[in-house]
Amino acid sequence: MNVSTERNEFAAKWGPIQLLAGVKRGNMTAYVIGSVFMMMFSTFVPQAQPFILTEILHIPAEQQGQLSGYLGFAHTLVGLVMPGIWGTLSDRLGRRIVYALGFLISAIGIAIYPLAGSVVLLYAVRMLFATGTNASTTMNNALLGDYVDNKDRGKAYGLVATAGGIGAMLTVFLFLRLPSVFQDVGLSAVAAGRYTYWIVAGLGLLAMVIVGTGLMARTTKPGEERRAVLQIARDALQAAAKDPGISLAYGINFVASGAISVVGTFFTLWIVTYGTTQADLTSAEALARAGMIIGISQISGLIAAPVFGILSDRMGRVRAVSLAAGLTALVFAATLLISNPLSGLMILLGLFMGFVQISGIITGGALVAQQSPEAVRGSVMGFYGFCGALGIMLAFLLGGVLFDQWIYQGPFVLSAVLCGLVAVWGLLVNKLVRKENT
Repeated sequence: MNVSTERNEFAAKWGPIQLLAGVKRGNMTAYVIGSVFMMMFSTFVPQAQPFILTEILHIPAEQQGQLSGYLGFAHTLVGLVMPGIWGTLSDRLGRRIVYALGFLISAIGIAIYPLAGSVVLLYAVRMLFATGTNASTTMNNALLGDYVDNKDRGKAYGLVATAGGIGAMLTVFLFLRLPSVFQDVGLSAVAAGRYTYWIVAGLGLLAMVIVGTGLMARTTKPGEERRAVLQIARDALQAAAKDPGISLAYGINFVASGAISVVGTFFTLWIVTYGTTQADLTSAEALARAGMIIGISQISGLIAAPVFGILSDRMGRVRAVSLAAGLTALVFAATLLISNPLSGLMILLGLFMGFVQISGIITGGALVAQQSPEAVRGSVMGFYGFCGALGIMLAFLLGGVLFDQWIYQGPFVLSAVLCGLVAVWGLLVNKLVRKENT
């Protein structure tokens, strides 16, 4: 259903971004702050997880990769089921209530996480946390269309991505260092981990209050028409069969989403596992080291986001996808050159990895937005997201096995191979499109 985005004299602006009529600047401010918290929590749990596995559950290092993969897989399964439920609830209760509820559930999950006394309980808590983060993510995506004039949504998307990057940097520069800080003042490893998680959980309650009081009580945009899943898939696949650009967009989201998940889960685990088993570091010291490198990676990603957005516009969407996939393949394959993840070379690799890991998401999003037909755009975008979820599940399941049973770089090599295949695919699609246009 198309909704008019025409402005009137009562429509406000938030910096350079034109808001829709009825949306106040305070609503947009609460939305942006919510984006910071949303990414903060989403990055904290997987990146701090090695500390829980080592210090609280005492999982052997050789089993942590596969367990981390399975936990991520369970998280993603929740993400496949819950969006429709949250969307229906938001139509009835309003986005504000569902967004606040998501932060509350996330905070409860984070608070309970370091109290899980078994792997079974850890699965349950991770899925509870995933339920909350999925609510906040779903509402965050929906509110962009509710609040911002269509002509400025590109700028607004970049703003939200930047806010999310700030949240991720708070995780890696502050919260991942807290266990080490607490242990330095005399707390045990278990207490240090629990206090860290409880501080982050407290921020979850703060986020709940901010969005619960700052967002609009009800959005004026009606819910989209809901169709059967099979019909959505049929329309999306038919569109891909007619347009190789759409199928390429599905492919890049599959591999790029998996690559981001590999970094978020296995990069920290690699450093912590190596540091505690081969470098005589405590889990807290290794986690702080990982946080520093990931922080550098996140800063690099903030720089990369506008760069690849500009490249998508200037060099063509298909070529940009191929470039992004090729660069990601090269950087991820370069992990094979790293024997000591605590070395200075790892910092350089983290810099490059942060630069390329978001490239596929940005170029793929631009490509699918350009190629999707208006009549089936909702179906194409829905299937595009589904392909990303499939890529994440493959990265978690197979990546965890490779991490434990082959080499620590195994998940990164998997992503490198898949991205390399998509890069070649992009070149073939570009050649086909050029031939059709001559």
